[in-house]
Amino acid sequence: MQHRIVVLGAGYTGAVAAGRLAKRLHQQDVTLTLVNPEPDFVERVRLHQLAAGQDLRPRPFSEVFAGTGVELKLAKVTAVDVDRKTVTVVPTGGRASGAEQEELEYDTLVYALGSGWNDGGVPGVAEHAHEIAGRAGALRLRARLAGLEAGRPVVVVGGGLTGVEAVTEIAEARPDLDVALAVHGVLGGWLSEKGRAHLRKVVDGLGITVHEHTVVDAVEADRVRTADGRTLPAEVTVWTTGFAVHPIAGATTLERADHGRIAVDSTMRSLSHPDVYAVGDAATAIGPGGQPLRMSCASGVPMAWQAADAIAARLTGAEVPRVPIRYVQQCISLGRREGLIQFVTADDRAVDRALTGRIAARYKELICKGAAWGVAHPTLGLPTRRRRIVRQETPDRARARAAA
Repeated sequence: MQHRIVVLGAGYTGAVAAGRLAKRLHQQDVTLTLVNPEPDFVERVRLHQLAAGQDLRPRPFSEVFAGTGVELKLAKVTAVDVDRKTVTVVPTGGRASGAEQEELEYDTLVYALGSGWNDGGVPGVAEHAHEIAGRAGALRLRARLAGLEAGRPVVVVGGGLTGVEAVTEIAEARPDLDVALAVHGVLGGWLSEKGRAHLRKVVDGLGITVHEHTVVDAVEADRVRTADGRTLPAEVTVWTTGFAVHPIAGATTLERADHGRIAVDSTMRSLSHPDVYAVGDAATAIGPGGQPLRMSCASGVPMAWQAADAIAARLTGAEVPRVPIRYVQQCISLGRREGLIQFVTADDRAVDRALTGRIAARYKELICKGAAWGVAHPTLGLPTRRRRIVRQETPDRARARAAA
């Protein structure tokens, strides 16, 4: 009997994990099923570019996983039963739309459903604000911005990496708009002195109005209201204050940690269910300094490597690799012509060194291309020899062998 591995979600982490497992394990020993609602890979780190009117290169999974042994199942996950070891899905797209739900059985599950938009429960956000946490949201914002007349006000709420990249991209693409950024604290407060100075220089050069120490506590159709009683005009509001984990895990018996993320060990294995691995934004993994890894591509891809290698090692009887995950840099695009590379400590604290300007923009572009390349070539760079699974007699396998 083949060992059934099901990977949920084909973002950076799920796609990388599936491809790496395909390279590590012999196709005769395993079935690898990758479940995703869309047929193409979404470059999430470029969605601010998509929203600003740029076109992204299509990356169909049919090409990415051709000849690897990975089977792509176009479907939406509706439930996971980790005690029965089943996943319930509803097929999506084409003739499958409207189809009844199906149930997939697994021996090993890789949970990579990631995160989505978080409205924070703030009144009016869900009804009136735009988001760029997914492709559909970015396309809606793109259409809305394209229909705006010159001089109309746009407010981006949230001064983290997503908000900074979004506001600079929009301001550069549409210099005729009145673009503003509302941040909870100081603009770029987590950066080094050099990083903050460069960010301020770029923002000022793009004509962006920055509202520091501003908490937005309500969003209306044409304005946002702040906790200190001010009103900021906003024909379009873009909400980028953070991400929320996918809700599926919350309906399972999986042990969860902060913000509902799945609790895992250093190999990304669930603390409560050893046949489940969780990677990316879906999991709480502990990094340097005992701190949880932040939600990001920079965290998710190494987590996917770790999980895939651990699964392959345990199935083949090899030693389980345990490589610490650490941070090196934060790569920030500030439009197409400017960038900021903030170097950091292993636990993600800014140091004095930073790259700025056009060289930083090119550096960030190479990082984005490299991440997409890693997904598009999931099996390159690994040993060509796949290992065979070491079979272990289990009650289920014994019954199946007897029945055969």
